[in-house]
Amino acid sequence: MRAPAPGGALVSSVEVTAATVQRGDIIELGGQACRVNDLFQLPQGAKQLVFESGELLAIHARTRLIALRLLRRR
Repeated sequence: MRAPAPGGALVSSVEVTAATVQRGDIIELGGQACRVNDLFQLPQGAKQLVFESGELLAIHARTRLIALRLLRRR
């Protein structure tokens, strides 16, 4: 699903894993939208996500989440 966003960008819903999550992805957790501000590699392919709010989330290498990703038009 893609929806137009201000400034000529598209927002797309994508499935992310520890290997594919990116800074700027918006992940809904507990009904609250959280934007990934930073991420750190953990052992065995896991990652620790740092959200703009300062909250942390560690995800296993096989964890699958749905995120909104801003896709810039070229």
